[in-house]
Amino acid sequence: MNRVGDFGFGLGIFACFYVFQSVEFETIFALAPLYANQTFSFFNFEVDQLTCICMLLFVGAVGKSSQIGLHT
Repeated sequence: MNRVGDFGFGLGIFACFYVFQSVEFETIFALAPLYANQTFSFFNFEVDQLTCICMLLFVGAVGKSSQIGLHT
């Protein structure tokens, strides 16, 4: 299950870089208000960018700490 966490966390970091062109907290937090309510298309679904990034990072945290759903 640790691999699921690694994959989710990796996708979250990649999404941060794709959206903000940086992985530094200062840059991301400064630019986050500009990207509020921005969406992107993913398999014909309109997905909110910030929500998607937060969910991917959350999956990474849940997988790495073996929380409910990703524990064995």
